[in-house]
Amino acid sequence: MSEGHHDGHEHVPSRQRRRFPGISSRAYEHPADRSALVALRRLSGFDTVFKALSGLLPERSLRLLFLSDSVRVSDRQFAHLNVMLRDACYILDLEKVPPMYVNQDPVPNAMCIGLDEPIIVVTTGLVELLDEEEMRAVVGHEVGHALSGHAVYRTILLFLTSLAVRVAWIPLGNVAIMAIVTALREWFRKSELSADRAGLLVGQDLQASMRGLMKIAGGNHLHEMNVDAFLEQAEEYEAGGDLRDSVLKILNVLPRSHPFATVRAAELKKWAASRDHQRIMDGHYPRREEDKDTSVRDSFRESASHYATQARGSKDPLMKLVNDIAGGAGDLGDRMRRGFGGFTGSQPRPPKDGGGPAEGPEGNGGTGSPEAPGGPRRPGDGGPESFREGS
Repeated sequence: MSEGHHDGHEHVPSRQRRRFPGISSRAYEHPADRSALVALRRLSGFDTVFKALSGLLPERSLRLLFLSDSVRVSDRQFAHLNVMLRDACYILDLEKVPPMYVNQDPVPNAMCIGLDEPIIVVTTGLVELLDEEEMRAVVGHEVGHALSGHAVYRTILLFLTSLAVRVAWIPLGNVAIMAIVTALREWFRKSELSADRAGLLVGQDLQASMRGLMKIAGGNHLHEMNVDAFLEQAEEYEAGGDLRDSVLKILNVLPRSHPFATVRAAELKKWAASRDHQRIMDGHYPRREEDKDTSVRDSFRESASHYATQARGSKDPLMKLVNDIAGGAGDLGDRMRRGFGGFTGSQPRPPKDGGGPAEGPEGNGGTGSPEAPGGPRRPGDGGPESFREGS
């Protein structure tokens, strides 16, 4: 990438990176995230409703808080982060650079919030933990949130979580709000996978993205860690244990707004090797100007297809059981459609001399109970998935 001017993005790194002019966030969004966003964007009056809500949400208070008690990134403060931020906006073609703050907090974290305009916040713990290329992926992750419009829903999630605590004394009030919060968290976990992909498009260094996630899980002891071994943990997590472990996985993830670090690493590596990622790198991706013509139905169909494919390929014990049951039910239905012979496995006998129906073993025109060689078959024989907690 050469030095140049683009809406104030004068500073770009010397290392060659591809840029994606006019790229739509649909290019990198997880199917479940994309279908939800497409539907919301097509709702008439959606923006008006949420702007009206902005008066109820503590957004102005948050902005004043970060302005007064954090360090705003600029050419004069955390200049290296400012270069990364402008670079990320340049690569993803985000015209307006969102303000970015560094907040004193030893816990590695980052987030993108805001209704009217997104703001990015990173903690000192994260800045101190990651090297330049790892941090570049994180900044790209947050800019991806901004481009997708995730900041709006993240802000609402924070508000509803706080509200649930306040109305806990009202009968059923907390239950109703927590049901919405649970649904939002499930969507937001998928949006984090989308933002991880955006971070890879910005950093264009898969190993750096992997290292960043690994450090989020295990701290700044890179010499003691191994990316391949870390990814093996993700495979063990998915396939290991029994049905009890599958239930515990669900219970563990429900209160989280983010997937687990090993899962994110495995998902990102899988996407990096996909044809979709290669097409983007080759310059073939959906443009923002086409967003208004996107079909909600097609987006939901893609999401459903993704979940079905993921479920079929999952090694999780519970998902394997569901697949086995579904396969068994399909086999049972097929046998019922073929009639009684579908359960015995025997084939109809050809008519003798071109005459009437084949005779059964008792010679009574097929009214007996034919058996396959070797004895009768039983029904079912042969039958046939913050950058940490705030990004």
